[in-house]
Amino acid sequence: MNKYQELVVSKLTNVINNTAEGYDDKILSLVDAAGRTFIGGAGRSLLVSRFFAMRLVHAGYQVSMVGEVVTPSIQAGDLFIVISGSGSTETLMPLVKKAKSQGAKIIVISMKAQSPMAELADLVVPVGGNDANAFDKTHGMPMGTIFELSTLWFLEATIAKLVDQKGLTEEGMRAIHANLE
Repeated sequence: MNKYQELVVSKLTNVINNTAEGYDDKILSLVDAAGRTFIGGAGRSLLVSRFFAMRLVHAGYQVSMVGEVVTPSIQAGDLFIVISGSGSTETLMPLVKKAKSQGAKIIVISMKAQSPMAELADLVVPVGGNDANAFDKTHGMPMGTIFELSTLWFLEATIAKLVDQKGLTEEGMRAIHANLE
């Protein structure tokens, strides 16, 4: 492994190690209880949210990406998972408020336990926990890279747990995978 790969692995490992255990179970419990799950983010966090949404679909859940023209209206009993490093992304705040006003549950995945979105959330997942240095500027990992990759890692591990707990098989998940690509 070269020094750049070591840098990335080291930073992400630190963040994951400082993310409290049990949040994966809380997320999965809310997903299981929801009628439908809506997922959103902005920028690179949107890309991470798409990874998670895709895997939930492969696991058999009814999932919609916020902002798509075919996304249905959110309602009471639904779940909105929003990924925002700051917890205050201006384009996402109105969506969180709307989902809350419709009676949906809200999960905010963020690097900040306290934020405007967190105030409306039923569950806040503070990736990196309370480590004040987890997201320090790191040369070679610009802007939100550490948060985005750590969140992707955390959510992929959450999917791994889901697959194990539900006894899902790759063949079964592949059968649900998009075939119009």
